[in-house]
Amino acid sequence: MIEFTFEIDMVYRVMDSLLPFAWLGHAFMKNAFLAVLFITPLFGLLSTMVVSNRMAFFADSLGHGAFTGIALGALVGIFTPRTSLIIFSLAFAFLITYIKNKSRASTDTVIGVFSSTAIALGLMLMSRGGNFNKFSSYLIGDILSITPDELGALALVFVVVLITWGIIFNKLLLLSINSSWARSRGVNVFAVESFFAALVAVVVAVSIQWVGILIINSLLVLPAAAARNITGNVRQYHALSVIIAMVSGFSGLILAYYLNMAVGATIVAVAALCFFVTLLLKPQFVK
Repeated sequence: MIEFTFEIDMVYRVMDSLLPFAWLGHAFMKNAFLAVLFITPLFGLLSTMVVSNRMAFFADSLGHGAFTGIALGALVGIFTPRTSLIIFSLAFAFLITYIKNKSRASTDTVIGVFSSTAIALGLMLMSRGGNFNKFSSYLIGDILSITPDELGALALVFVVVLITWGIIFNKLLLLSINSSWARSRGVNVFAVESFFAALVAVVVAVSIQWVGILIINSLLVLPAAAARNITGNVRQYHALSVIIAMVSGFSGLILAYYLNMAVGATIVAVAALCFFVTLLLKPQFVK
């Protein structure tokens, strides 16, 4: 703990030297800045495949399912709410992927059933004994409350997701074009979908406390949706999605600080603005 405190203090000093802005004068803003630096590139990357594979509804269902994970953690008491949230989100993602591949029902029907069931069960458990208010912070999120220890965990998730993304990216790309074609090229569609679902589930689980259940799906859709409006190839698409996610994150953080608003909602609002701007510019890029 002492060693980590020393390291974070060193990071603070570097930030003060490179970014001498008034809004970074507080430790909680430095922590929030670092959290945005770690989490927004992941949203930018993952959103490209969420949009390409038409998985927006799936990403939204993970946010709804988070209710149940948090509630189970608090009710059982064996794990912390966050640990329970991660475990439940992974199980939830794998189960949806499995049923989607085995069932003849349409994908949106399968996801809708799981999503509605999870949110209903979560609300039931959370409201048991009138304890719903203590979980309300998860609905809106508060990135300003992130601690240095949580930043360390977020940095670890950042590295793991990037490594896994590099391993499965080509197969994901084939899958986003056509699943039948991907199978013909030897891709294990279920395994790749499961890995990707696990990545999305982990990122949602670890960031939901700071972003908020109500809006986290927006960050898994808007960056790539905006980038897709004005890009013509895969490299541009992914690069611009990450850039939009990061610009939205930092701009939203600064605006929220000066306007005294919820950070997560402000970040999403900036990302939405990027989407509408690129939508207006689309005719100039798509001939």
